[in-house]
Amino acid sequence: MIDKPINVLFLCTGNSARSILAEALITTMSQGSLKGYSAGSHPRGQVHPIAEKIALKLKYPKENLRSKSWDEFSHPNAPHMDFIITVCDNTKGETCPIWPGHPATLHWGLPDPALVTGSYEEQEKVFEYVQDQLQEKIKNLINIVRYMR
Repeated sequence: MIDKPINVLFLCTGNSARSILAEALITTMSQGSLKGYSAGSHPRGQVHPIAEKIALKLKYPKENLRSKSWDEFSHPNAPHMDFIITVCDNTKGETCPIWPGHPATLHWGLPDPALVTGSYEEQEKVFEYVQDQLQEKIKNLINIVRYMR
């Protein structure tokens, strides 16, 4: 029996694609044992349309899809986070936010699909790649958490 879900905050720069996808994926894939949140150090203010399309296909509630600052999770009334995971791709020179004071931090460097130019189909391919990478990492995290419980 699960007492309460484990909260996972995904951080990136713009909070429009990678972290949004991770939030939706972990919440839907874990079937309630983990709850995803996302934020950005410099949020773009809107969710990328392809990220939204993927999240809605996962049956993630549309009202949960919004681009927000990581400052929202730093105040005393914010939900307690059990894991903080950055999803920035450092090799691209992006600035990743730092979340000090939490022992359970991970970094999953992924390319930002929101920066891809080209046809819609080319953009979708990059989003699918990032989605596949996130699904694999999230599946492993879910298995670790289930083992620990």
